[in-house]
Amino acid sequence: MSLKEVGFAVSTVWVILAAILVIFMQAGFAFLEAGLTRMKNVGHIAAKNVLILAIASIVYYCVGFGLAFGDGGNGFWGGSGFFPSVDELLTIGQAPFSWFSAIPAAAGYLFEVAFAAVSLAIVWGAMAERTRLWVYFAFGAVFTLIYSVVSHWVWSPDGWLFARGMQDFAGSTVVHYQGALAGLAGAILLGPRIGKFGSDGKPNAIPGHNMAFTTLGVIILWIGWFGFNPGSTLSVDFGGIGFFAYVALTTNIAAAAGVLGAVITSWIVVKKPDLSMMLNGAIAALVAITAACAFVAPWAAIVIGFVSGIIVVLGSLLVERVGIDDPVGAMAAHGMSGVWGTLALGFFAVPKLAENLQTGQGGLFYGGGLHQLGTQATGLVAVGAFTFTLSFLILLLFKVTFGIRTEPEVESLGLDVSEHGMWGYPEFYIPVPGGYGSEHGHIQTGQKYGDKQVIVAEGSEGDSMYVVQSGKVEIVKTGEDGTETHLGTLKPGEYFGEMAIFEDEVRSATVRAVGQASVVEVDKKSVKKRIQEDPGLAVSMLRTMSTRLREANVDRAGGTPEVGQ
Repeated sequence: MSLKEVGFAVSTVWVILAAILVIFMQAGFAFLEAGLTRMKNVGHIAAKNVLILAIASIVYYCVGFGLAFGDGGNGFWGGSGFFPSVDELLTIGQAPFSWFSAIPAAAGYLFEVAFAAVSLAIVWGAMAERTRLWVYFAFGAVFTLIYSVVSHWVWSPDGWLFARGMQDFAGSTVVHYQGALAGLAGAILLGPRIGKFGSDGKPNAIPGHNMAFTTLGVIILWIGWFGFNPGSTLSVDFGGIGFFAYVALTTNIAAAAGVLGAVITSWIVVKKPDLSMMLNGAIAALVAITAACAFVAPWAAIVIGFVSGIIVVLGSLLVERVGIDDPVGAMAAHGMSGVWGTLALGFFAVPKLAENLQTGQGGLFYGGGLHQLGTQATGLVAVGAFTFTLSFLILLLFKVTFGIRTEPEVESLGLDVSEHGMWGYPEFYIPVPGGYGSEHGHIQTGQKYGDKQVIVAEGSEGDSMYVVQSGKVEIVKTGEDGTETHLGTLKPGEYFGEMAIFEDEVRSATVRAVGQASVVEVDKKSVKKRIQEDPGLAVSMLRTMSTRLREANVDRAGGTPEVGQ
């Protein structure tokens, strides 16, 4: 093996390790977003983060990688490398991916697709807790292509912004600003979550359910950023032997400064050192330094990070004030801080580092004038107009055709069951044998039923409710002439049977198994205990189980009641 081949091998190992760190950031986003949202949606949040990586991986391999880095295109998109073959992925510094001169194209794909998945995660964070699952598939594929086009502009040697000398080393603009822009478009079209804003327009706090999860997520992201930024050298000697270590240093001290900037600002503005602001301060600083990490001196990295901490606190409050609901603070942490990090290079870029990286020139504070600042601003305007406009139009098309937001009743009950047929925290929402609330044996063991076997007979009396464990059950009502009317089908996690809290109920319909099904029976005493511990649970139970409420609705409306889902 020649010395040159050894260099290729070492660079490949480095980039693959960095790619793994960036992919691991999906775990960080899952914990961060789950912690900042409500427990009734935590399963949905987790599923979304798995889907992100799956969708981005396939679409980027088929089309995105070629759009971003394929040879033979123009200033706006790549022209080759679509559905790359074995030979094309094993080449180093050759068509169709000649930009990757120190690693095989396959290593380049793995690293770059991880970035696409991160950008997509930012989009969904801003649209959390009210978006229908199918939108993740459809817009996830579309946004991966939008992302690929912009990454060609900035990072490909054929890109028009690359040719102008725009500096964005690891993606403050390409990854974070873009993700926040698409998320903003989605948040506007979706509207705020139910209850987020009062009748007077003032925002109401909807606290996340687990700040320990959020903290863990931020720490994972902080660690993952050591692959994100240093790995963007794409070799062990770009910018100088071991230059990636310097990139790691500026990344770390910027994040530390961001925490301090956010906690101080929070202490002054909201009178408390808010933990969520502190954590978003770290994220905002990491976002801002992502563009500048290879171009600035350590002192400038600290300034960039500290200012980012201020921006994320004030920016989050501003987003709420204008009536936009962003559950995880993506617009301030990724959008506003991405803008700041990109523009900061116009002030702080060190001429020597710009020369070593062969991108742009020094900033204003180093005698470079306003040229680099103008280039950075041009890139922000172009990317902003392209990504926001296209994302808004596509999501608007989805909205007016199929709808992108869940129904109000589904949103109120949580997306876990409606979209996935399960709860992220089942013991807090449905009776589980041996689970929460079953200490005194009130929950019966799961009972299995065969196809069409009756579980609850119409006209019978009882004071138990039931929860579907597996399979499905159907609800039918028999008319005076003996004909059956199908009222609905319930899936795992959904309730049936009247809630007879104070007296026996006369069952208003027959419930029977569809195929093989199992259910959990819960008696009156257990129901009362659970409602005393969690009064909000009564709302969902009443909606699905009360004969009296259904009959009252029929009397008022003069029609057949709907079965709650």
